[in-house]
Amino acid sequence: MLKNINGTINKSCLIALSYFDSTEKVLKESVLAGIVKSADKELGITVLLSSDKSSNAEFIIPTDLSCWFVAPKGEFHTSQEGMKIINPDYLVTWDIHQTKNNTSDGEQQWWQWIPRTNKPKIN
Repeated sequence: MLKNINGTINKSCLIALSYFDSTEKVLKESVLAGIVKSADKELGITVLLSSDKSSNAEFIIPTDLSCWFVAPKGEFHTSQEGMKIINPDYLVTWDIHQTKNNTSDGEQQWWQWIPRTNKPKIN
């Protein structure tokens, strides 16, 4: 298990995200893949996303390492059609809950990130 966020740098990860509304209804599930570019206790862990196009898209996740698990060897598919990652270093799982319902136009959406601390089951 990782004990320090700096141990994530240059590691490959598969990130599973589940989004819920304020009534706990699943809004969306997605799977991203990438390489950790940087880690900062204040700003979060920045992942350079893998893509079949040469983009430099980044995704920032919280620094809680309780949801980082050593990945088994294998081929994993992401939410992006045709995108797969082979033998990632880590599986990372987050549940993201909407904390306010019925926001008006232009009003900030608020989300709470909750680490999923149970080891993911792989089929």
